[in-house]
Amino acid sequence: MPSELRSPRLAVLIDADNASAKIADGLFEEIAKIGEASVRRIYGDFSNPRSRGWADVLSKHAIIPQQQFAYTTGKNASDITLVIDAMDLLHSGRFDGFCLVSSDSDFTRLAARIREHGIDVFGFGEQKTPESFRQACRRFVYTENLRGGAPSNQDTAARAQPLQPPEAATPIIKKVISQMASEDGWVTLGEVGRQLANLASDFDQRTYGFRTLSDLVRKTNAFEIDQPKGGAMRIRIMPATAPTPKPPRRRRPARKPPE
Repeated sequence: MPSELRSPRLAVLIDADNASAKIADGLFEEIAKIGEASVRRIYGDFSNPRSRGWADVLSKHAIIPQQQFAYTTGKNASDITLVIDAMDLLHSGRFDGFCLVSSDSDFTRLAARIREHGIDVFGFGEQKTPESFRQACRRFVYTENLRGGAPSNQDTAARAQPLQPPEAATPIIKKVISQMASEDGWVTLGEVGRQLANLASDFDQRTYGFRTLSDLVRKTNAFEIDQPKGGAMRIRIMPATAPTPKPPRRRRPARKPPE
């Protein structure tokens, strides 16, 4: 029998000091879209109230805790242990990707080092995460988008407040379209989505309150949309409309001087 294709094997490493336990369900649902979370480890001082919330979800998601007591103030033993384990796992050659769950820019060099080996890095952190760490990852997901499940397009009123308004996505989508070679300006939405992931690792339509890129594009009202029957959806930048010329002012006839 032919061997079944195996999902990418992933190592999930969580910084408990910089990630909330409230994201656990959404986090592993998101990771399941990428591949198989073969290693699941979390690092922190679980005697600290800040990390204690993870204790309730460890068994549910089969996460192995790596307890690190803070023996010295100002020294982060958890970060050091996470980096050491990541390098050991990297050199084992058993993994196709790493998921680093933290909002700490200290992991920027780790992410870059892993990618130098040709291994994908997927980052998960809050919107406040420094750009250096976000861009060091192949893809970066804001953990605010993972709380309470994905937004529903059908129930706009019940949808959680998005991190940014839809129109904030217009400039980067326009930039992607302008970079893609097309004589008539039309490009398929699938190509736009792939190029967006390459240009901005943290681009996510959920940040703007939508489940799909097509719904986000429609809401911006900045693009022409072509949906041929049975074909792929295409979009192009909506041409700027010329301002309506004002009618010329009528000159009043000069009054005749009195005789």
